[in-house]
Amino acid sequence: MERRAGPTQPALIVVDMINTYDHEDAELLVPSVERVVPVIAELIGRAREADVPVVYANDNFGLWRSHHGELVDTALARPHADLIEPIRPDDESLFVVKARHSVFFETPLSYLLWSLDVGHVVLTGQVTEQCVLYSALDAHIRHLEVTVPRDAVASIHPHLASAALEMMERNMGARIIDAKETDFTPAAG
Repeated sequence: MERRAGPTQPALIVVDMINTYDHEDAELLVPSVERVVPVIAELIGRAREADVPVVYANDNFGLWRSHHGELVDTALARPHADLIEPIRPDDESLFVVKARHSVFFETPLSYLLWSLDVGHVVLTGQVTEQCVLYSALDAHIRHLEVTVPRDAVASIHPHLASAALEMMERNMGARIIDAKETDFTPAAG
């Protein structure tokens, strides 16, 4: 897929935040998620105000008959609904169901971003040292600009998250910034 000439649009990607938190390592993850949810909610609001696509890329947790509405409803019915409600998808949000770590692995996300003329992804969500890291690498491989607001990604192991952010910056050319520095204006192509 050839990139179009001219300005390219950014997109906000929300990784795996529709979650029931009833999995292994959840007790280590939840405190980090509690810190990033308000930051992600603010970024979602800013992206929506700027007419920037908001794409939820979410694990299906092995529920192969599920769809995004079912994933949201299930998460909202669990004890950590307070972590879902502030960032829940609206009717304009786009949703890609994934089964592996990267948001790109065998999903239609590449084509979706291309069709929207997206050349820059802002990655938020969880887990920094896993899905966010692998998604950043796959975005880099696809010649997309990558920004990761360090205060909008949650981790299980903070020391691994720090290393992952450093690898994204050094090896993938990702911009690692604070969420307040995130710019949703189109970039020159």
